[in-house]
Amino acid sequence: MSTGRLVLLDYGIGNIHSVAKALRAAGAEPELTADASAVRQADRLVVPGVGAFADCIGALRSRELDAPVVEFIRTGKPFLGICVGMQMLFQESFEFGTHRGLGVLEGTVDRLEEAEGVKIPHIGWNGIEATRDWSGTLLDGCASGEKLYFVHSFAVTPANDANRLADARYGSNRICAAIQKENVMGTQFHPEKSGDLGLRILKRFVTLP
Repeated sequence: MSTGRLVLLDYGIGNIHSVAKALRAAGAEPELTADASAVRQADRLVVPGVGAFADCIGALRSRELDAPVVEFIRTGKPFLGICVGMQMLFQESFEFGTHRGLGVLEGTVDRLEEAEGVKIPHIGWNGIEATRDWSGTLLDGCASGEKLYFVHSFAVTPANDANRLADARYGSNRICAAIQKENVMGTQFHPEKSGDLGLRILKRFVTLP
């Protein structure tokens, strides 16, 4: 399967090797790199992220990779952000202070609400529900209600609900589980930890035109 040059951004944070292994299982040959020129020359770009937002965005900026990522997104080529890799697309995060994101999409990153019987962080399998038609999107071929694996305490709140692709429910929390605006895609869940369904989603990404 030819997917063009798929770059998996290795900026020092994230379960990069798990994502690389899953992409290979999905039929891609990911190029792990922190080289800005490779980002600019990519045909597809995947940005993972785990841990605190400030650490991730700080690592991206310290390596001078923030501008190349934004430049890549503006080309219209397929982009996928995973977990904090998706959160960084937004304007601001309120995790342990206030931190500026990449501002590609309007919205914030906010803490999940605690309640009786609802523990934070949200860890484990949870079903996703469609917020719009999935035809032609990253989740094309998936079914509302299918379960994926989440690990997080914060989630994005898009300013424009039209950018929501799927939600998940956790207590009173309406979690934005996936987003898509044209070529920009992101998942709060970890497809690389989500078994066959996660691999199907990654395969969908690597075969998008």
